[in-house]
Amino acid sequence: MEDITLDKKLILGFQHVLAMFGATVLVPMLTGLNPSVALLSAGVGTLIFHACTKGIVPVFLGSSFAFITAISLTLSSHGIAAVKGGIIAAGVIYILLGLIVKVMGVEIIESFFPPIVIGPVIMIIGLRLSGTAFEMIGYSPIGDTGMYSIPIKGIIVAATVVLTMIIVSIFAKGFFQLVPILIAVTVGYLLAWALGMVETEIIAEASWIGYSASAKSDILTLPSFSFEAIVAIAPIALVVVIEHIGDITTNGTVVGKNFFEDPGIHRTLMGDGIATMAAGLLGGPTNTTYGENTGVLAVTKVYDPSIIRIAAVLAIILSGIGKFGALIQAIPGPVMGGVSIILFGMIASIGVRTLVESKVDFSLSRNMIIASVILVTGIGVDNIRLINNITISGLAVAALLGVVLNKLIPEAI
Repeated sequence: MEDITLDKKLILGFQHVLAMFGATVLVPMLTGLNPSVALLSAGVGTLIFHACTKGIVPVFLGSSFAFITAISLTLSSHGIAAVKGGIIAAGVIYILLGLIVKVMGVEIIESFFPPIVIGPVIMIIGLRLSGTAFEMIGYSPIGDTGMYSIPIKGIIVAATVVLTMIIVSIFAKGFFQLVPILIAVTVGYLLAWALGMVETEIIAEASWIGYSASAKSDILTLPSFSFEAIVAIAPIALVVVIEHIGDITTNGTVVGKNFFEDPGIHRTLMGDGIATMAAGLLGGPTNTTYGENTGVLAVTKVYDPSIIRIAAVLAIILSGIGKFGALIQAIPGPVMGGVSIILFGMIASIGVRTLVESKVDFSLSRNMIIASVILVTGIGVDNIRLINNITISGLAVAALLGVVLNKLIPEAI
């Protein structure tokens, strides 16, 4: 592909901002943290990650869902300062894990995560998010009947978004073929506006420039290192590291590079850790690599890491523009739900591609067993609450089981 000009890179970067925005601001909305600070933290964290990984891994960092329960409970019982301390401690654990990997070597990690483990885990990353896509559209239970419904308007908008993405991806030429998500969101937004689904009051009431008083307070508050807060938040990093490995593998598969070797999984872990520490200092949620943006890479086939850094700068700038935040926040769920159907499906498909390209032999019972356990556990098991309000996701459980089975079951079976 020919070199992309700066103006086109700006548009592609904005497309990445759109992809991550909904999930990134949803976490602070669920935990009680400030969405503007979360957006600022995501942008700063992404730039830190790229600095740590030699600028060659096209990853965007956003708010992690794994810490929602712990952050919410800690915020209500100990306050923002204690939450900051707990998140900083989680970042330290990431860094320590990165140093361990550096000492032991990437071969050890790869031996625990071969294609028969990584492929199904990547599939789960996409499939576990599929329910979220339909919830955005309005898929909801009808009382206690066991039946579900989707509002007609939601179906129309989401279907229009999906159809627009398909048409643009297949028939558009030149630069327009690179921004199917941005075009689809614009079309869906305008349709939703015409159908009266956009909350214009949010946009009208938002200020143009600057952070709110609560956001400024959160940013300026110094962290406190409460033992209870650290125990509640920091250990979750030990579980999320498995998701990190899955996300980096997925990203490398999409791009066609082995990021385990260059820049090294130890660098990506440290980048995640330092970015999370920065988020803690600012008052944002813990940072993590985002599958939504990897989905954008898969759709556009534009893998230039500088575009991700442009997206990070845009996120930082836009975090201080109240009107923009309100405009994006007002995007109706069905619009992002339609986009997510494609993005999440792309991620699951990448897992299938990993198995195919690695020529995993499913005539062997061991491979069938490992894949079966990972898929069923990863999809069937929801978040499990452990002691001290620490939660472990079904994805992490599935990955752990896959690692164990891969080591226990003989190769010849």
